[in-house]
Amino acid sequence: MKNLMYETMYILRPDIVEEVVDAEIARYQEILQEQGATILETQHRGKRRLAYEIQNHREGIYIQMNYQGLGHVVAPMERAMRLSENVIRYLTLKQELTDDLADADDMPAPEATAAGSSAPPPGAA
Repeated sequence: MKNLMYETMYILRPDIVEEVVDAEIARYQEILQEQGATILETQHRGKRRLAYEIQNHREGIYIQMNYQGLGHVVAPMERAMRLSENVIRYLTLKQELTDDLADADDMPAPEATAAGSSAPPPGAA
């Protein structure tokens, strides 16, 4: 099996204290690491207004985790999130690691056209 890159964004209740937020973050990181995942980055994005009300909350504390592992690492973490009273929403996205992604950084940047260029932009009639 191939290692996959994952990104999980989850929203915590806005009324919990910072110590509980830190404990929740540590809990989900620990679950992933027990399953053999490698945590690449965790971002505490703070309290933000929700687009719509979720479980009578208009705000939420956003956390983003990026990690790498096999496919089975996600299910135990999502189960813990589903059962938690502190998590009001979560979403996990996956991206397969391929040689194309590694080579994307080596691709040349598109050429910029000069403002006074006589050539019309692509797609212009």
